[in-house]
Amino acid sequence: MIGSGIFTLPAVLAPYGSYSFIGWIITGFGAVCLALSYSYLSRRNPGLGGPYAYIYEAFGRYPAALTAWAYWISLWSASAAIVLSFTGYFELLLPWLAEHQLVAGISNTVVVSIIVVVLFTLINLRGVREASAVQLLTTILKIIPLVLIGLLGIFYGEVSDIPATKPNEQSFMHMIAGICLLITWSFIGVECATLPSDDTIEPHKTIPRASILGTLTALLVYMIAMYGLMSVLPVEQLLQSTSPFADAAQLLFGNMGAILVALGAVFAIGGALNVCILISGTIMLAGAKDGLFPVLFQKTSKQGTPQRALLFSSFLTITLICFNTTKALLNAFEFFLLISTFCILLVYLGSALASLKLQWRDHLQGITISYINLSIGILAALFSTLAIVGAWTLY
Repeated sequence: MIGSGIFTLPAVLAPYGSYSFIGWIITGFGAVCLALSYSYLSRRNPGLGGPYAYIYEAFGRYPAALTAWAYWISLWSASAAIVLSFTGYFELLLPWLAEHQLVAGISNTVVVSIIVVVLFTLINLRGVREASAVQLLTTILKIIPLVLIGLLGIFYGEVSDIPATKPNEQSFMHMIAGICLLITWSFIGVECATLPSDDTIEPHKTIPRASILGTLTALLVYMIAMYGLMSVLPVEQLLQSTSPFADAAQLLFGNMGAILVALGAVFAIGGALNVCILISGTIMLAGAKDGLFPVLFQKTSKQGTPQRALLFSSFLTITLICFNTTKALLNAFEFFLLISTFCILLVYLGSALASLKLQWRDHLQGITISYINLSIGILAALFSTLAIVGAWTLY
């Protein structure tokens, strides 16, 4: 979850000022409800494929197929958004990229983004263990700069300097729905722990623990980081920034601070890209085994890696990047973000409804159900619906 969203979203949310904190609170609560809902579903049936497997059990083949395809589209379009964010921070570490064109006629942003996608695809082709090792390293390295900048910003900045603004004439509720849609991007991944169950030790215990603790940790880090950043960095500067945490570090520590934060952001965003590529292959493999994707994606390597699925998903990511070369980095990032988030919200809504359907099925069979789990499923469905409404608001 902690990846390109928190490192780039402050610039996207800057027009809303302090209203964005309302969105963070609502979205954080909704994400926790989703995590609890996935915890219930994974304890009930920790099957390969995660969300679509639960929908398959609850509603059958066709809703599951729609979910699997929507989820897969959200993953490779998310990879396109994430790699652009990665490139924005990476160019801070190598400023000579702005002065030298790597390939004639193609922007350096596109060239670097393609190279990065290829690199992380190669890592995932080696196997789940290698991808997991990279993920663990990037997770450790990415939290430090976020918390550091957040705490220092809270200490040195002025919270009263954050205005409450509405960027257009839309109603308050429509504005909040739109903000929630954007912020949901930062919580995409809440479902990821449910996917590689075949490679997870004691999935009945590990998956629920990872889902709940991971979401709560991400929410805490996000709130500290956003509060501190918006306290120290003027809104006018946020609106123009492609690397807001590096800009904040520049104000607090000078050039060395900006470089260290940019380095931390590269590790964080690289970790998010790594897991998106990993899961895009996993979901295609699981779907192909159930006949929801073409059978050719069932093929795996000796290490159990879905090579064809990984390569095809990464090819689509690169294609999407190339088709949007005319957009500025921040505009392209927001465009990819909206595609990915809208698709994943369909998955989240389907999963919440699956939880309610399966609990009702258990009730009809005389099995005692938990009213807490029932309430969580209802809240998760309502939150997903709110964010989907936000898609129409932003478009």
